[in-house]
Amino acid sequence: MTLIAIVLATLAAGLGSVWVAAALMRTGIGSQGSRFGAQHLLSLAAGALLATAFVHLLPEAFESQINPKALFVVLLLGLVFFFLLDKAELWHHGHEHRHALPEERGHAHGEHADGEHADGQHGHAHHHGHTHNNSAGGWSLLTGDSVHCFGDGILIASAFMADMWLGIVAAISVLAHEVPHHMGDLVVLSGNGSRSQSKVALLKLSLAGAVTALGGVVGYFLVSSLADFLPYFLAIASSSFIYVALADLIPQLQRQLTAKQTVQQVVWLAIGMVVVSAVSTWAHGDHDHHGHAHGPAEQHEAHGTNDAHGDHDGHKH
Repeated sequence: MTLIAIVLATLAAGLGSVWVAAALMRTGIGSQGSRFGAQHLLSLAAGALLATAFVHLLPEAFESQINPKALFVVLLLGLVFFFLLDKAELWHHGHEHRHALPEERGHAHGEHADGEHADGQHGHAHHHGHTHNNSAGGWSLLTGDSVHCFGDGILIASAFMADMWLGIVAAISVLAHEVPHHMGDLVVLSGNGSRSQSKVALLKLSLAGAVTALGGVVGYFLVSSLADFLPYFLAIASSSFIYVALADLIPQLQRQLTAKQTVQQVVWLAIGMVVVSAVSTWAHGDHDHHGHAHGPAEQHEAHGTNDAHGDHDGHKH
């Protein structure tokens, strides 16, 4: 049952994020002039990732009997590890350094929102918006996407192995932060934007997104064989979410904006946090009512304890 849930959730996160991105681009959301732009999507995703890490994953990891200091060390090492992957350009999806999102392409050609010109941003966006060789750069982008999606699948599986609701929240958070990035990927892969190229781009990106399910299956068997290390896997998953939010998404929000636009960013960031936190509170309340075992390792310990009590009672009688 858990494996089926993992496969369904990873497919929803991997493929769903691609298809949602394509649908949003078709409706004009995220494009320049849209009331709901890429900045809002990035803010929402950053809030969801941070809340998932700090409200869901880390508390679940610290409920184990493992020394908190050891978990913090793993969290720190995880951040360093994802930084190194970032340097290798396999994990990082920072489109401000590789290509512009739909709403930013207008800025790259001198169209600035609210008539403002952010010094230095125009040349930066223009330069990176045109440095891609669409074939070589496209395959490099797809390779990076595939590796990233595989890692996401393992992280989602780790969350599911601890708790079903935790896995669902992790999958939703992954979907949320991938949507704005896939919008940028589709812009690059679509080339001149013709209908045929757009379809091919969607197909290629969908295949890369499907790798999330492969990562989920691998993660399921990996965590199953290493059940005692589940809290460490949750700490690693937390480090991934924290790194993506702080090193990837939030820096893209650090741009010269009006006071109104800044408030909107903060509001959408808060919405992402509140939604995830509310789900956490509701899910844990439901589990406390019905009884909740924290992951395979603790279930095994509980089973062993019950057996021991049963043997003792039998001996006593």
